[in-house]
Amino acid sequence: MSRMPRRKFLQLSGAMAAGTLASPLAGQNTESRSKSSRPNILIFLTDDHGQWAQYAYGDSELLSPNLNRLAARGMRMTRAFAPCPVCSPARASFFTGRMPSQHGIHDWLLEHATSKIPDLTGQTLISELLKKAGYRTGLVGKWHCANSRRPQPGFDRWFSYWINQYPHRGVQHFSDQGNQVVEEGQQSPLLTRRAIDFIREHHQDGRAASGQPFFLFVSYVDTHIPHDDAPDDLVAQYREASFRDIPREMFAACHGRTIEPVDTKPEVERKKKMEYYGAVSSIDREVGKVVAALEATGQINNTLIIYTGDHGLNCGQHGTWEKGNGTIPQNFLEESILIPCTLSWPAGGILQNATSDDLVSHPDLWATLLEIAGATPDAATLARLNSPGRSYLRQLRGDRVRGWRQTMISEYGNARMARKGRYKLIKRYPFAGITFPDELYDLHDDPRETRNLYGAAALRDQVQDLSAEIDQFFSQYSLPGRTGLDLEHLPDCNPRSPWLLAAKNRARRS
Repeated sequence: MSRMPRRKFLQLSGAMAAGTLASPLAGQNTESRSKSSRPNILIFLTDDHGQWAQYAYGDSELLSPNLNRLAARGMRMTRAFAPCPVCSPARASFFTGRMPSQHGIHDWLLEHATSKIPDLTGQTLISELLKKAGYRTGLVGKWHCANSRRPQPGFDRWFSYWINQYPHRGVQHFSDQGNQVVEEGQQSPLLTRRAIDFIREHHQDGRAASGQPFFLFVSYVDTHIPHDDAPDDLVAQYREASFRDIPREMFAACHGRTIEPVDTKPEVERKKKMEYYGAVSSIDREVGKVVAALEATGQINNTLIIYTGDHGLNCGQHGTWEKGNGTIPQNFLEESILIPCTLSWPAGGILQNATSDDLVSHPDLWATLLEIAGATPDAATLARLNSPGRSYLRQLRGDRVRGWRQTMISEYGNARMARKGRYKLIKRYPFAGITFPDELYDLHDDPRETRNLYGAAALRDQVQDLSAEIDQFFSQYSLPGRTGLDLEHLPDCNPRSPWLLAAKNRARRS
């Protein structure tokens, strides 16, 4: 755990000058903090926002003053990972504290499908646990764990999608407490308005004064495809950008084949990157509005603010676009699985201007929020939920926790990953008679993951050890009828899952 160098802090402070995030947050200090209990929880969990795509995480050209301020006034988890490198499974892991092989959602969900798709019916959501603990709960934006039209258990306020999350601007179809609402405009400001309404109503209705905290989940999708509808004024900021922080690379054959390759026309590729950067700045602007509204109601001092993503994204890195489903077979590239995760609550003892390199994931965030909220279930419920998540509140307050995990496990359908130290192992399992090669990467000598070392005799012990860790982990965190190793007997999430595309490709060739 470390603090940011003074020079870097000054750079961040300068970059904040154009931001809208309010100054009282910046004025707090750790010496005068009190370890408050039961804070409000405001979480921004956005779609397709890779960890790399933020100034505070190393992109030198991205303009994100509000996210910079949160990072400078909180703890950045530098090794935060998605439990699955695609949206619906990763989100379900946050809401349930479970792995995909426990909750049963293994790919993004085609919600208007006529056939049955997996959902979270009957599973305990974090919203239910927080509501039971006395929180007023709300969701604004993307849910995408099936049944987006219908308010989900535990949520007092529900504003999501009626059809799907598209388009970024134009005619929007929302679900407002289960009723269809049609509006027109840039989508994210419309969502911001509902988030601000929730915060203001909580204050005006006297709930804040009575001591009732709130939990508000806000999920923007600007950074998701299509990369062509970000606000024009924000895209224009990147006309002169060099995009120097995105490596220019060829796609490595060890990853199979790319579905979304880098465009051969430089002007097309440049426009997509401008749009993506503009989308990050759009989210930043909306985050600033919401937090400014929070401050205006006087609730900011006792609010835990989190910014994170469901999973990562490639924007030309490795010669490809998209996340885990951008290739066949599915990938676990660093850009696909690393996510931003910043937590700010100085009044609650969370360090400011600090970082932690402990390995964490969405189930850990689930456990952390429950501990902070005083909503951790009893032992019997915890045993039933069987979450692999561990609270990292102690790390947020500056403690070094002995015995913290050294291996990060992730999964996507019929593939599982173990990342430990310098090595990353990917184990692939059969689907419809097709099995792709296993992979091993040395992230120290080959950080761009271009050489599959799985068959190297000198690394046999590493393969065996990591394979054993994968087997042991899923022997505990997997359920019959939901495991990713039984996809042929589970309902399909969508017709374009990588394993389905692989099977269709083989069928066409035979």
